[in-house]
Amino acid sequence: MMLPGFEKIVEERIREAQKRGDFRNLSGSGKPLILEDDSCVAEELRLAYKILKNADCVPPEIELKKEIRQTEDLLLGMQETAEKYRTLKKLNFLIMKLNSMRPRSIRFEEPQKYSAQLLERIASTPTADQKK
Repeated sequence: MMLPGFEKIVEERIREAQKRGDFRNLSGSGKPLILEDDSCVAEELRLAYKILKNADCVPPEIELKKEIRQTEDLLLGMQETAEKYRTLKKLNFLIMKLNSMRPRSIRFEEPQKYSAQLLERIASTPTADQKK
């Protein structure tokens, strides 16, 4: 909300600029505005997120979600069991970190990724000593 006297000054300056023709031939004139859908962002955070976005800064929570998705993609393409297990541990750590960043109901937490098949495979894979 603007100060009462300030609104009048703003309106007067806009009228003066219109009379001078400052608003003619502006780029994008006559084209629809492209508004971003920020309905999923809490109202009190919208301005802060817009400022961060304009400064090419990503909130830590979003950066962490991006790292989780990249780790999931990496995990899908892995063949080696030991490396896959380490990556799965890293993924679960990232998810735990994300869940601890935001205070909210446990119902909305990101579930950790456990792969029973991977663990069974690790347990059933013979070690170098057993192969001999």
